Amino acid sequence: MKFFFTICLFSISLQTVAVAQQRGRQPLLARTQRLEAERDLANLGYWTGAVDGVFDQATRSALISFQKWEGRTVNGEFTLDELAAIRSATSPKAKETGYEHVEVDVDRQVLLMVKEDGRVRVLPVSTGNDKPFDDEGLKSIAYTPRGRFLVYEKVPGWEKGMLGSMYYSNYITGGVAIHGSPNVPNEPGSHGCIRVPMFAARELSRMLPVGTIVLVYDKVSFVSAKDWIENPKLKEAALLNAASEDYTYLKNEFRNNSRPAVIKQTRPRINRA
Repeated sequence: MKFFFTICLFSISLQTVAVAQQRGRQPLLARTQRLEAERDLANLGYWTGAVDGVFDQATRSALISFQKWEGRTVNGEFTLDELAAIRSATSPKAKETGYEHVEVDVDRQVLLMVKEDGRVRVLPVSTGNDKPFDDEGLKSIAYTPRGRFLVYEKVPGWEKGMLGSMYYSNYITGGVAIHGSPNVPNEPGSHGCIRVPMFAARELSRMLPVGTIVLVYDKVSFVSAKDWIENPKLKEAALLNAASEDYTYLKNEFRNNSRPAVIKQTRPRINRA
């Protein structure tokens, strides 16, 4: 009986491979191969979650990050081609090393948590799609600002804003935050915020204390933060300035939208989800 059952499974497997090849697609990986690919992705620095061969949200996000970084077709599918590419890949390299910080590569749509020695942990993100949108009668552009920033305020759990809900928000400028979202498309899709997958949002927030340096760049723009490291007083001043500018931003938002001009110590949420 066991022999008959094994033969049936083998036959089904061969049929699946044949159908996939006839359709011009590669068959998906077996569990042992997924386990190998998952382990290799984790060793390269991609955030896989538990390395157990289970194709869960964390594993799929790691694969998508890999495909984005390597310029491959972003489909989140483990195939033999992807396994071969993973086997021969090298770890993603940060723009800057020598200090702990976060980098957001807008072109690749990934976020890198960078250790002092250059080791990285990589997540897929979705940034602003550069499209116009209407916010209660005000016209704006869904743009994620480039430059160097600092996490200056954090909000645990969910918060609701006029443009959507945000999970474990880490504000870096104005209403722009790194936050968890159930909707993280493979391309830019936010109103300006930096969306990360839900499974990682809480732990990521824990890893980004107030004062964390965040570098956001594309192929034509990059601003170093090494002078902040060499002169901590510059960083302290930048942190105070970020909070001050945000206060002004909030006052203007309230004024422009005819809302009560009352700014509480607990920050009203006017976000760019």
